[in-house]
Amino acid sequence: MSGLTYRDAGVDLEAADESKRRIAELVRSTRTAGVLGAEGGFGGLFRIPAGIHDPVLVSSTDGVGTKLKLAFLTGRHDTVGEDLVNHCVNDILVQGARPLFFLDYIGAGKVEPSVIEAVVEGVSRGCRENDCALLGGETAEMPDFYGPGEYDLAGTIVGVAGAERILDGTAIRPGDAVVALASSGLHTNGYSLARRIVFERMGLGVDDPFPGEDASVADVLLRVHRSYFRPIRELLRGGRIRALAHITGGGLPGNVPRVLPEGAAVRIERGSWELPNLFRVLQDGGGVTDEEMFRVFNMGIGMIAIVDPEEATPVRVHLAEAGENAWIAGSVEAGDGGLTIV
Repeated sequence: MSGLTYRDAGVDLEAADESKRRIAELVRSTRTAGVLGAEGGFGGLFRIPAGIHDPVLVSSTDGVGTKLKLAFLTGRHDTVGEDLVNHCVNDILVQGARPLFFLDYIGAGKVEPSVIEAVVEGVSRGCRENDCALLGGETAEMPDFYGPGEYDLAGTIVGVAGAERILDGTAIRPGDAVVALASSGLHTNGYSLARRIVFERMGLGVDDPFPGEDASVADVLLRVHRSYFRPIRELLRGGRIRALAHITGGGLPGNVPRVLPEGAAVRIERGSWELPNLFRVLQDGGGVTDEEMFRVFNMGIGMIAIVDPEEATPVRVHLAEAGENAWIAGSVEAGDGGLTIV
């Protein structure tokens, strides 16, 4: 009887080496001035940029949830990595931080070099577009742990902000204006319910036309989670934003109150924007209540900025000039830290 090898146990070291070879140039393409040393070390080295008074590191870890199921169904793996980076960038942006570097993790039952390359292509694209270095990562092959053709994806971001520039909500005052920035779709939340509606209740397939859209189901559901870093960074540098809220899981009611100080509440005017077709289709197709829709989905709003009322129009104009669909969606009022949609 011949001796067992790691390949016999389900781990293909040659495939892992091929994956590393394929992604090496993608990683190098994200290199920024702060990166020290060569790729491939046991740890990544990054120098905190000079010129930041009292620098504070800001970090976040996240995944893309069951949006990965769409990648598996369609064989499209080059967008979920970008989703991951953008989601994490937005999470630290709300505290006033700019991204420095990113670390990714991919776990799979079987390493397919072409799939890993496609995922990391998306990660590296997101890093480049957010001025962020892909400093390291891990690809783990774990036989029998994931289903055939499936993998998990997660990432960690580290950014920096000057201590005096950190957004913590304490600057918010009753009377402040609430400016909404449009989302590009579901972003990375609500996919368990959306998939149930689209594939089971509505009986659609990934290649079918999405109702009311000049695009397929796959195109609509895989739209990339927007990053708001570039349009917002100049506003942050100018001290023109009092608070930001990234609208992720929990929707508006679950995220806006997270940034409110004691004694403040937010009122959102439902008539200030037209609900995008995607959300109307999901609500009708699933018979979902308004309350549940707003609790699960972003409903067309990816980010909320709270600003001085005199800044509301100039901020909206700045965002429009940067290519963002933004509007004044409500206001801050005295209250118990909640959110009301009227």
